[in-house]
Amino acid sequence: MCGINGFVSTTVSKEEKTAIVQKMNKKLSHRGPDNDGFWSEDKIVLGHRRLSIIDLSADGNQPFFSNDKRYVIIYNGELYNYKELKLELQRSSKGSNDLPYFFKTNTDTEVVLAAFIRYGTKCLQLFNGMYAFAIYDTLEEKLTIARDRLGVKPIYYYFGKEGFLFSSEIRPIIHSKIKTFTLNKDVLSEYLMYQTVFAPNTIVKGIKMLMPGHFLEFQNDKASVSEYYSLNKFSTSLNDLSYLETCKKVNELLTQSVQKRLVADVPFGAFLSGGIDSSAIVGLMSKVSSEKIQTFNVSFDESEFSESKYAKLIATKFNTEHHEIKLTPKDFLNQLPEALAAMDHPSGDGPNTYIVSKATKKAGVTMALSGIGGDEVFAGYDVFKRMSKLHKKAWLNTVPLFSRKTAGYIIQKRKKSVSGNKIQEILSQNKINFTSAYPLNRSVFTEKELSNLIKNSNSKNQIGAIVSAIPQIKNYLLSAVSLCEINTYLQNILLRDADQMSMAVALEVREPFLDYKLIEFVLGVSDEKKYPHTPKKLLVDSLGDLLPEEIVNRPKMGFTLPWQNWLKTDLKLFCEKNIIEFSTYDFCNKTELLNLWNGFLNNEPTITWSRIWHIVVLNNWLKENNISI
Repeated sequence: MCGINGFVSTTVSKEEKTAIVQKMNKKLSHRGPDNDGFWSEDKIVLGHRRLSIIDLSADGNQPFFSNDKRYVIIYNGELYNYKELKLELQRSSKGSNDLPYFFKTNTDTEVVLAAFIRYGTKCLQLFNGMYAFAIYDTLEEKLTIARDRLGVKPIYYYFGKEGFLFSSEIRPIIHSKIKTFTLNKDVLSEYLMYQTVFAPNTIVKGIKMLMPGHFLEFQNDKASVSEYYSLNKFSTSLNDLSYLETCKKVNELLTQSVQKRLVADVPFGAFLSGGIDSSAIVGLMSKVSSEKIQTFNVSFDESEFSESKYAKLIATKFNTEHHEIKLTPKDFLNQLPEALAAMDHPSGDGPNTYIVSKATKKAGVTMALSGIGGDEVFAGYDVFKRMSKLHKKAWLNTVPLFSRKTAGYIIQKRKKSVSGNKIQEILSQNKINFTSAYPLNRSVFTEKELSNLIKNSNSKNQIGAIVSAIPQIKNYLLSAVSLCEINTYLQNILLRDADQMSMAVALEVREPFLDYKLIEFVLGVSDEKKYPHTPKKLLVDSLGDLLPEEIVNRPKMGFTLPWQNWLKTDLKLFCEKNIIEFSTYDFCNKTELLNLWNGFLNNEPTITWSRIWHIVVLNNWLKENNISI
């Protein structure tokens, strides 16, 4: 796992471009402490920071060149099927003039380059992995940048009169000083509603994020972006499989996914919360690995926040080398400034991942497997149940709008909660359906609340387009919800935070649940085989007797901390300072925002900490990165 940077320009001198990329590389030193490298020609400079995982020798240093020196690559990621592809590329291509490629290293980097040389961008259809890479063709003077199918690894870019810059993180582009970057006010409403900004946009005006399953080509001062993969095109041709056959296939695909992700030349381990997802990963790791598995769990003295007893149960069952990282809330708070400083793009989450990653790295592990994606793929969140229930209430559309609004108003007054506000807004929709209801399930504020906080708020943001593009197929409602979760929350919060927080301490995280072959299969399973009347029933049944009953039937907790209390005590001054400063910006309704803060301090039930914290994080991030408002 690494960090990549590049700058293409015909107006900036080679020396200045080199100095800028060197500065950008320095900003990515945390991602790749093992080596840094540069390459330049008149129009382009490439930079690389290396975290060695496969082939630890100097042969794997980058930028890396093809045998004929025509192509040069900088690469961040892991290609899990590189050994199979390497064998194919060592043979001549059938029915063509493609000659065998002679490999000089054991790296997956060289396999990516060789596949590109033979197949061009069609090579992306062959790859199974997590990656973001850039390949420059010195003969055609053409740059190609690509990102993996699920968007596990990020890549950002800026294209302006100064030239074309790209990086694994936003901050190197900002601190390149190529221009003064400003807040992207067009997506401010989106951030406030969903605690993030959906790709391809970012919170910084002019800086874009390449979408998952896309590649970008830059040539002759022109950039074009193309899609090579989309989960939305999943097949529903699994109806002939019995439930037993379906479970068997899920087990086979997940086991293969775990096995592929254990290829590494460094010590590895797994995050173990003691929930179904992480326990399943650890159990399968123990089955396919000849090495003793190292597991890591963060525990608290407060039993209401600690899952350590469940993690210990799994560690004992699979005889892992278990590391229990005991933290007090004070320990966590002491590390919070580090976590905020590590944040490359603001979001309402992230510090948890930083703390676990830091402790895991400190224990001597360079790569860890995570259970991220299990809830999204196997219908583990409450949103799946809520959307199922709503789907069965299509009759609500036969009720006059006035009557629905009245009922919603009564419910809102009685419940006096966030859920009550959302029910009221759903009932007030002209038409209640999947497309109109899903965005509200993931929003922090309702549209009305947002319009009170921000002047000229734009709540009709990207999530509407994302949801509208998802196929609505009879008997596959849960697959539609999965796609919504993957395309919004997973890709734009969970994966972004997992990358920026783990790479902040030079730890590589791999997610077996995000193997595209597994996801495609599960999306093609109808609702009746995975209806969430019990948590992740299809996954649990597919695992057989791998997990003990205590894990399967335990209450879902997640990694939670006493944020509601912290924001009113230890973090009060920090939060208040940022809230007050944010309220002074010209786009803000100052009185409403301060009322929100005071309402939170006064324990109003509809104002949870999550409605405050992401605003605090945003303002702090803007100041730390000198973003103009």
